[in-house]
Amino acid sequence: MGDRNSDPLHVSIPPGHLWRGQLPHLMLLAALLPGVWTIASPALDGEAWLGVDERVWLLAAVIVPVVHQVVVALLWRAQLCHSLLTRLFGNDGFIVWGVAFFPLLIARPLVVIGLAVADRGSLAIPQWLGLCAGILLLLPALWTMHSVKTSFGFARALGGDHFFERYRAMPMVRRGAFAWSSNAMYAFVFLGLWGIALIARSQAALAAALFQHAYIWVHWYCTEQPDAVVLYGRSTDDEESP
Repeated sequence: MGDRNSDPLHVSIPPGHLWRGQLPHLMLLAALLPGVWTIASPALDGEAWLGVDERVWLLAAVIVPVVHQVVVALLWRAQLCHSLLTRLFGNDGFIVWGVAFFPLLIARPLVVIGLAVADRGSLAIPQWLGLCAGILLLLPALWTMHSVKTSFGFARALGGDHFFERYRAMPMVRRGAFAWSSNAMYAFVFLGLWGIALIARSQAALAAALFQHAYIWVHWYCTEQPDAVVLYGRSTDDEESP
């Protein structure tokens, strides 16, 4: 049938890279999980939203990011090391990946919203303070999402550099939110989850936001940063500011 990928990567993959960083990933996940329950459990008193108990919302707010990041780690590495998706689907492998990725990404804030509404008012702060602090945290999150759309591109954010040489060859973005952080998506977008929790004054949602934000950095240091070294010869953390 021939090579169905019209723009293949040209990188040398170190032996054993498929599983590099994944033992620390699991160990850090195991360390984070008890913390969520410790922070959230005092606020759980049996309230519900849409007929779903707040404990179920909390469980969803933990399970969704875990499934999301495990799927990303496995499929990104399978693609990078063995071109799995492009071997199976050619250039459409990237579309298949997007179909798997985006529903899980969208579900992450949705389950936090569900938890925040079910547990609203449990955080002992004034309503005005929660509203103001929440809006202030939502602003950089929305600004960064705008920067991703206008300066970075959703295809590249999806992990296009694991699939096609053209994305790996693109220059480093230093505009918008990326002028402030080379990893603006993780640094700023996840502040929006904190904003949701504070607007609802939900202690359980705040615990879930803390978990999701901490866990995305686990993904960065255990999966994405080692991949960046393979793809670019260095971590993007090592890029110098202009």
